[in-house]
Amino acid sequence: MGFGGISIWQLVIVLLIVVMLFGTKRLKGLGSDLGDAIKGFKKSMGNDEDKPAVDEPKGHTIDAQARKVEEPTKKD
Repeated sequence: MGFGGISIWQLVIVLLIVVMLFGTKRLKGLGSDLGDAIKGFKKSMGNDEDKPAVDEPKGHTIDAQARKVEEPTKKD
């Protein structure tokens, strides 16, 4: 028995059909594109952890108050 009830011979036959349909060049290109995408994803995930979301100096706080903005009165 192979994977989930599929024998090794069945896997070989499916692999041969896939190679005949797509060709080795296309499968090689697909594999390299997939590998590049995974490398790029891992690289971007690693860079996000190192950088803070907002660059603020340590120890400084922002003191702000909300103000109501009123429309100017019309002069007749």
